[in-house]
Amino acid sequence: MTDAATEAGLRRGRRALAFTFLAQGITFALLVTRVPAVQSRYGISDTVLPALLAAVPLLAGVGSLTAGTLVTRVPARTVLRCSQPLVLLALLAVAAGHHPWHLAVALGAFGLAVGALDASMNMLGVSLQQAHGQSIMLGFHAAYSLGGIVGATLAWAAVRAGLPLGASYAPVVLVLLPALLLTGRRCTDGATVPHTPHETPRAATTAARRPPAAPVAGGRTLAPLCVVMAVAYIGDATVSNWSATYLRDVLGGSEALATLPYNAYAATTLVGRAVGDRTVRRFGAPAVVRGGALLAAGGFAVVAAAPGPLTGLAGFTVLGLGLSVLVPQTFAAAGRAAEDRGPGATDAAVARLNVFTYLGHLVGAPLVGALGAAWSHRGAMAVPLVLVLLTLAHARSFTGQPDRYGGGHERPRTVDVG
Repeated sequence: MTDAATEAGLRRGRRALAFTFLAQGITFALLVTRVPAVQSRYGISDTVLPALLAAVPLLAGVGSLTAGTLVTRVPARTVLRCSQPLVLLALLAVAAGHHPWHLAVALGAFGLAVGALDASMNMLGVSLQQAHGQSIMLGFHAAYSLGGIVGATLAWAAVRAGLPLGASYAPVVLVLLPALLLTGRRCTDGATVPHTPHETPRAATTAARRPPAAPVAGGRTLAPLCVVMAVAYIGDATVSNWSATYLRDVLGGSEALATLPYNAYAATTLVGRAVGDRTVRRFGAPAVVRGGALLAAGGFAVVAAAPGPLTGLAGFTVLGLGLSVLVPQTFAAAGRAAEDRGPGATDAAVARLNVFTYLGHLVGAPLVGALGAAWSHRGAMAVPLVLVLLTLAHARSFTGQPDRYGGGHERPRTVDVG
C-alpha cells in the first residue's frame, strides 16, 4: 500500500468526521435555541420544563457509557453511523408530538442517541489523531462550534419567518440525513486506515488487530482529566444559561445587547479551536491548556468585576478563547493515557470522560443560579473562575510521552494529511 493511499484514507476519514461534528453542532443548536417554542407547543409549565431538559444530559451519560460497552464488540464508526440518524429523527419527533409524554419520549431518545454519538465521534477523533501523529482534535471541535453558529442562525431565521417547529426542523433533517448516511461510510479510525510498509512495527500491529476488550486507563490517570472536563462544561453552561440575564439584570444592558455575549463567546470559541491545533503543535498541549485556563479565569474575573455591559461583553468574549481548547485537549490526553493499553482502552476512556461533559452541564447552570439568588450574581461568577484555575494543577496530565504528539514533541509522521 502506497503512501498516497494511506494519505487519502486519512484525509477521507478526517473530512467525514469533521462533517459529522458540524452536523451535530447544527442539530444540538436547533434544539436548545427553540426551547421556548417547544414549551409553547406542548404547554409545559416552567416547573416541569427544567426536569425534562435535565433528563437529556442524564440519559446522554447513559448513552455514552453504553457506547463504551458497544465498541468492545463493534467498531466505533458503526456506533456513530447508527446513532447520528437517531439523533436527527428524535429532533423531528420533538417537533411532531402533541402530548407531553410524546415530548418526554422524544427527548429521552435524543439524549441516549446524543450520548452515543458524542462518545463515538470523539473516539474516532482521538484515533485519527493518533494515526496522524499530531494535534487535529481542535479542528473537529471547531467544526462543531461552526455547526452551533449555523444552527442558531437557522433557528433565528425560522423565528423571524414565523415558522413552526416542524417546518423549521424538517428541511434541515432532509438535507443532513442523506448527507450523513453517505459520509458516514467514510468515517474510520486510525487503526483501520491502510498503513505503509515504512511505518513502525507498533503501528502495523495496531492496524492489523483490534483486541476484544482492553482495560481502560487507571482511575488515577483519568481522574484529573475528568475534573478538567467537568470544569470546562461548568464554565460553558454558565455562559450559555446566564450570560444574557447577567448582562441585562446585573450590568444594566439592553435586551438587544443581552443577546450578544453568547454569540461573541461562540465566535471566539470557533476562532480558538480553528487555530488551536497549530498552537498545540508549536507549544505543546500542557502550555496551551495552561494558557486557556488563565484566559478563561481572566474572562470570568472581568465579567465579575465589570462596571458596565460593554466590559462584561468583553469578558465573555475572552472566555470563549480560553475555554475553547480545554475539551478537545482533554479528550486527546485521555487517548494518550490509554494508548499503550490498546484501542479498546482508548475508546473506553473517551466514553467515560464524555460522561463528565454532561455532569458539567447539569451542575453548572443550577450552581451559578442558586449562588446568584442566595448570595450575589457577581460572586457567583467567581465560582467558575476558581474552578477553572484547578486546571492549572492538572496540566501535567496533558503531557505526552516521548515521541508522542502534543507534549512539546510531535511524533514522526509517515504522511501528512494537512
